[in-house]
Amino acid sequence: MRIIRVPTTAIITGLCALLLWLPPSAQADRKPKPTPNANVASNPISLDPAEAIKRIELPPGFEISIFSDEVPGARSMALSPNGTLFVGTRAIKRKPIGKVYAVSGATGKQARAGRVYTLAEDLNYPNGVAWRDGALYVAELQQISRYDDIEARLDKPPKPRIINDSFPNKYHHGWKYIDFGPDDRLYVPVGAPCNVCESSGEDAILVSIRPDGSDYRVEALGVRNSVGFDWHPETGELFFTDNGRDLWDDDTPPEELNHVTRRGQHFGFPYRYGSDIVDTEFSTDKPASDFTSPALEFPAHNALLGMDFNTHSQFPDDYSGDLFIAAHGSWNRSVPDGYRIYRVQMQDGQAVEYDIFADGWLTPDKEYWGRPVDIKFLADGSMLVSDDHAGVIYRISYTGG
Repeated sequence: MRIIRVPTTAIITGLCALLLWLPPSAQADRKPKPTPNANVASNPISLDPAEAIKRIELPPGFEISIFSDEVPGARSMALSPNGTLFVGTRAIKRKPIGKVYAVSGATGKQARAGRVYTLAEDLNYPNGVAWRDGALYVAELQQISRYDDIEARLDKPPKPRIINDSFPNKYHHGWKYIDFGPDDRLYVPVGAPCNVCESSGEDAILVSIRPDGSDYRVEALGVRNSVGFDWHPETGELFFTDNGRDLWDDDTPPEELNHVTRRGQHFGFPYRYGSDIVDTEFSTDKPASDFTSPALEFPAHNALLGMDFNTHSQFPDDYSGDLFIAAHGSWNRSVPDGYRIYRVQMQDGQAVEYDIFADGWLTPDKEYWGRPVDIKFLADGSMLVSDDHAGVIYRISYTGG
């Protein structure tokens, strides 16, 4: 047998030519080369929020103020019709807080909050809170509990009733955002217990349960880590944020805003990200058509979290019906990014495009003094924003112009 030796340079040249010949869709389906990311979690700074908010850039006619500075580690929020704001927590500098707060005076009629109550302590990362029919629902890693008739008992909260304790007690993406949908079911994400891995079938999903904790039902698959969702006010369809895998490279993969149009859709994890990026670490026989592409793609590692649709009239007319999303900010990008609030423009029930609504929590020196987490609109149409790094809740209002 005759062996033909081809020079290495010729092989490399041929491969490069082949890659250039590939159509754009095939090139997009190649896994980007992983590169180390610098850990930027070491560059937070502490500033007086009352002074620091002067750094926040908003569209003309908007202003920002401190609604409450008595909520250390403020994360997800839930609002009662009477104007009591419930706030969950996760951790400060990786140390669990374990508290749930109630903040009075969240009606929009006053610029600052009233009294802040501590409803619970020593809980297992109680990030998620939801309100329904006089009861507060609190999500820990492993369970959902209900506090009945809570507003009448803020000074002496009742003993909670556990309604479902079947969730995995895993910290990695185990903290939860919860909310009730138009179908009166409580929606709960079960994040992937890893940076990137195959789903066991019991994680990387979005599920729902009845108010009593029964009838556990899978709503969406391929969801790596969602910490925020809301339903379109006209169509009733669910939109949710999803954080892409870490430690790939600075600009890959994109963060996603996803749109659920039917139960059981698969949103890609761990096989695909964005509209056409394939992670070849994980093989699948599923065709691309089996996966649902995001409604919009956002910059990588921005950590999109809480969101809320604007159904009020305080903001100018062209903001009506738009979606606002808190970007917590990157921790594994060589140049930090995020730490802002995005506005998503909606048209006929679809997400059309986004722009930056509020910016400035990241300094020109790339040090962050605040990290937006969740958004809730008050009855008067002003917007509340929680910040777990600064330990405050901001109020953004439109004053005209």
